[in-house]
Amino acid sequence: MARHYNELCSLEDASSLYRIPLLFSPQPEGGFTVTSPVLPELFTEGDTLEEAHANVGDAFDAVVELYGEEGRSLPAGVSNEHID
Repeated sequence: MARHYNELCSLEDASSLYRIPLLFSPQPEGGFTVTSPVLPELFTEGDTLEEAHANVGDAFDAVVELYGEEGRSLPAGVSNEHID
């Protein structure tokens, strides 16, 4: 049985720190896909856990841009702390 890795990830932009739950799923052909139960639009992958984790920032930025374009707020499961 494949082992899934759950993680609460912190992502930082210029003025905010976001925390989102992530699910890293190993793929039969190798590598990992990354999804978030609170952001269904977030999807990325990598050949290793480290690479998959590194790709999360770009995927998250794309989701934030999408939500902004659609005039939507991020879901309640995404915590946001303002950084000074």
